[in-house]
Amino acid sequence: MANSEKASSRSVVRQAVQLIRKHGGVVVCDAETARLADVEAETFTKPSSLARNVQLLVVCGGDGTMLRVVREMHGATTPLFGINVGRLGFLTAVPSQQIREAFAKIFSGEYSIESRPLIEATGFARGVKIQQSALNDLVISRGAIPRMIELEVSINGEIVTRYRCDGLIVSSPTGSTAYSLSAGGAIISPDANVFAITPICPHTLSNRSVIVGLESKIQVKVVSEKVDTTISADGQVQIDLDAGDVITIQRNRRSVRLLHLAGTSFFDTVRRKLHWSGSNV
Repeated sequence: MANSEKASSRSVVRQAVQLIRKHGGVVVCDAETARLADVEAETFTKPSSLARNVQLLVVCGGDGTMLRVVREMHGATTPLFGINVGRLGFLTAVPSQQIREAFAKIFSGEYSIESRPLIEATGFARGVKIQQSALNDLVISRGAIPRMIELEVSINGEIVTRYRCDGLIVSSPTGSTAYSLSAGGAIISPDANVFAITPICPHTLSNRSVIVGLESKIQVKVVSEKVDTTISADGQVQIDLDAGDVITIQRNRRSVRLLHLAGTSFFDTVRRKLHWSGSNV
């Protein structure tokens, strides 16, 4: 699957198809990607059907493309492998320039499969029951009008604080290097079973990102009455909220499986993507 809005995706998909077939693999595509790259292969209209009929789902694009694919898989457990055709790319960590070496490692068995937890938001939004899952984060934030919102946060039934802020990010370990990082949150190793609760531009400067266990139940109540408030899941879906709405955020029972090449690691990716350097690196 690929991001059809990126012109460079076409050549990357075509190269991936050639390499898979060269190594004796069988290529199956979603219909949109097949049209984009002019690939002759068996196609599926629904990404969820595609995911259930392949052994590995190759995603060409940026992290946004990967998050979209995760959402469209609807719980399929097929491993995902991301080729970065975007900009930063923590989920699509392999640069498109290294695609030849990447598939050589995959077909020789030089990889591992890592499970990443999904998180979910449930509750009522304007009287309508909602349930949204995310791989990276769930964000409750103000709308287009630049006014602060007030949110009351409870953890396992205990009120922690009321934030006056532009919004609140609840991220999984995977999402710690996304929006939460930009808002001052910690970088969290993906194997740490924790949430990061990070306020966006809090009015009280002592408000900082809070780390809690991944088995915690986080409740966020919208207190502000005259400010548009929304909740979004991985930046893909946005739902309006009203004053008094309470959203519960917790670990989802499902997870996503990601393929990682041998010789790579989370902190190797962090060093490269964030341009860290030092005398011993």
